Amino acid sequence: MEFAFEAVLFLWESRTDAEVALVSVPVEASEEIRDLVGGGPPRGFGAVRVEVQVGLSRWRTSVFPDAGRGAYVLPVKRAVRRAQAWELGGTATVHLRVLEPDV
Repeated sequence: MEFAFEAVLFLWESRTDAEVALVSVPVEASEEIRDLVGGGPPRGFGAVRVEVQVGLSRWRTSVFPDAGRGAYVLPVKRAVRRAQAWELGGTATVHLRVLEPDV
């Protein structure tokens, strides 16, 4: 299952060091992901393994459910933000591929 969407980068409210910022996965895509993995045993914090590409940066990580947003959130490390010149509040195209339950 793959998705492409525009996302705004924001700082994780519980962290002040700006090491990890987040983007929200669109609600519709989040619902599809939940439907895909809903039958299996949950991973820690409800995480779902994904592969992500933003610009030329590609990495594997997990998305996490955010009850307040009603969607999954995707962490974006500072190294990726620097490589793509992606500032907090900025928008980028995110390509996300769900790795579960296949991998």
